Amino acid sequence: MNIQEKAVTAVGDAADAALRERVGALRRGLEDGLIGVSGLIERLLIGLLTGGHVLVEGAPGLAKTRAVKRLSSGLEASFARIQCTPDLMPADLTGTTVWRPDQGRFEFLQGPIFHSLVLVDEINRAPPKVQSALLEAMAERQVTAGANTYPLPDPFMVVATQNPIEHEGTFPLPEAQLDRFLLHVVVDLPDAASERLILDLVEREAIGHEQPLGVRLTADEVRRARRDVANIHLAPAIKDYIVRIVSATREPDTVPEVRRAIEYPVSPRGTLSLAAASKARAYLDGRDHVTPDDVAGLAEDTLAHRLVLTWRAAADGRTARDLVAPLLDQVRPL
Repeated sequence: MNIQEKAVTAVGDAADAALRERVGALRRGLEDGLIGVSGLIERLLIGLLTGGHVLVEGAPGLAKTRAVKRLSSGLEASFARIQCTPDLMPADLTGTTVWRPDQGRFEFLQGPIFHSLVLVDEINRAPPKVQSALLEAMAERQVTAGANTYPLPDPFMVVATQNPIEHEGTFPLPEAQLDRFLLHVVVDLPDAASERLILDLVEREAIGHEQPLGVRLTADEVRRARRDVANIHLAPAIKDYIVRIVSATREPDTVPEVRRAIEYPVSPRGTLSLAAASKARAYLDGRDHVTPDDVAGLAEDTLAHRLVLTWRAAADGRTARDLVAPLLDQVRPL
């Protein structure tokens, strides 16, 4: 490598380090305004850094919507919120074609899905036709209206929320829709200490002392960060570890008691998602390589929603998330 090439490499390394620091500053800014949901913040940033979508599940009042709106304030990118209801129509999400009599032509008016960050609130209240329209946007990064197909912005990310305690007027997400989410995050109720801090935070904000984020990533910075994440080293042994975890959901002999509870195991998309999410976690932690802890720490949120239980396991009160821990206990890194 000659002197000029070394200089270019040094400049590139410095730019990458500066960008990683800005991503870290965004993370710290999010944590300053959100108490007790550090796991959710990490997962939202993982979705942002991989181009994946995130499903957030939790009872009302757990700052799910607040977290996404705060993330949007840290991005120089367009943001839209879609409030799902049973009477929502696909055109309410994708847009509609209108006649312009003064111009003598039809014009397509883009809907709220044509934004870089889209919050789909209470997604399980949307009827199947709307969920189908959303599926195309999430999977193909495009919208088809009539005979035309329109590309979505780059970057593009969907964060959907759902309420697990209310079932009237809801439409459970089909497996194909769930599989399009990189991560399914479950937000639990805070402990007493965290709730006390939440009370103080909201009180300060009520009198005008809201904590600003201090950093806003541009769309170009997000795309650059995604390239850096893609270049995080994934060692052959870690790849084998990921594949063995996913394969254990299919093979009858690896963890038999778990396999008997599974009707449909994880597809290769789960393998790819776990690898991508693990790279993003390593990037957020300032490392250039993935560790087994990255994989194990994200396995539940990456794989559980891709599992379909047998009717007997469901009748016994088991959940897909209950099955991941036994898998990790038996499938160890080499």
